[in-house]
Amino acid sequence: MGIWPVAKGSRLNRILTVRWTGQFTDGLFQSALASFVLFSPERAPNAVSAALAFSVVLLPYSLIGPYVGTFLDRYSRQRIIRNCNYLRAVDLLVIAWLVSNGKTGIVLTLFVLFAFGINRLILAGLSAGLPLLVKKEELIAANALAVTGGTIWVVIGGGVGIAVKNFVDKTYGTDFADSVVIILAVLGFLSAALSCFRLKKNEIGPSPHEMPEENKGFKEILEGLKILRNHPDALRGIFAVGMQRSGITALTLMALLLERNTFNDPANPDAGLAGFGRALAIAGIGIGLGAVISPYGVLKFGRHQWMRILMFACIPPLLIYAFSVNEITMIGSAFFVGLCGQGIKVTNDALVQSKINDEYRGRVFAFYDVAVNAGIVIGAIGAALLLPDSGVTSLLPFVIALVYLFAATVLMRKSNFAASTN
Repeated sequence: MGIWPVAKGSRLNRILTVRWTGQFTDGLFQSALASFVLFSPERAPNAVSAALAFSVVLLPYSLIGPYVGTFLDRYSRQRIIRNCNYLRAVDLLVIAWLVSNGKTGIVLTLFVLFAFGINRLILAGLSAGLPLLVKKEELIAANALAVTGGTIWVVIGGGVGIAVKNFVDKTYGTDFADSVVIILAVLGFLSAALSCFRLKKNEIGPSPHEMPEENKGFKEILEGLKILRNHPDALRGIFAVGMQRSGITALTLMALLLERNTFNDPANPDAGLAGFGRALAIAGIGIGLGAVISPYGVLKFGRHQWMRILMFACIPPLLIYAFSVNEITMIGSAFFVGLCGQGIKVTNDALVQSKINDEYRGRVFAFYDVAVNAGIVIGAIGAALLLPDSGVTSLLPFVIALVYLFAATVLMRKSNFAASTN
């Protein structure tokens, strides 16, 4: 009571319905895509191809993100989110047809890029609009529900997608089964679009007097960066989240290769996919716990100290993982790094939301997304350079532990990071 915005009459459930429906559907889509691209018998991945798959869906958004932020501060966020879900549904119809016909070339890549680019726009809009539905003191708990609940629904959607794929695959073949899962995702995105009608046109912003007169793209995001420079703790927090997500990406690629090529028979990709799904589910449990405990951690230690504690806590499981690479230490590190990483993310989201006026919040969250996406791409590139095709290496977890140590001791040093009151 007092920190969880779930009282009678709360408007938060309106935006949660949109977010969670869409992210459950994201899980369906991503499971089909992973099955088709990385876990097909004829498509054995190596470190470079897996890293490329991660990077190719994120780099384009890092280029359009500044313009996205301006749109979110200029037009109805409710209408943008609704129409983007319609676009995703149409886009996935084309992807389903391509997958059912076994197409893996540039055309499929372009439609997948479009789907992921739209997804980032939707999530940035939801994050920018959330503070308009809750009280300031409820922001951390609201982010815990929205962001972490969404992540958990992605994991659930992935599990459902794998189950449906395996059921259909027994009769109709792998590519057709993946296309069926994508068709289900089309229905999910249509549901997310329809759920937007529970929100009024400008209920999640922007306010009419705060809309910029012209779209300046990168110039606008630089204005958002200038605002963040007046709040150095929020800016440092954004970079810390980017570094943490960079490590998670590299660990995810390592787990993918271990499950696909080492822990299971490479000739049995379904076993590899199931093992990877289990690891993601355990990580999802950690993510959920990280969100649940963070509002209480912030009450006890304050935002800045809590984020530093969590960054330090990421390190020991990684050192154990580096010392002994096996399925148990892999899952254990996934659990603890997911827990700590999500705690850092939801706490910093609330920090940014509480300090940035709605006039700039869309652009700031677009910058936030670009910074985090850059971290993810860097993590993928690092994994490609350090990982063998088997996935077995002690070097990568050790390097990630060093990155987290740098973030905790230098980037988040108390004298600089806690420059503002909690």
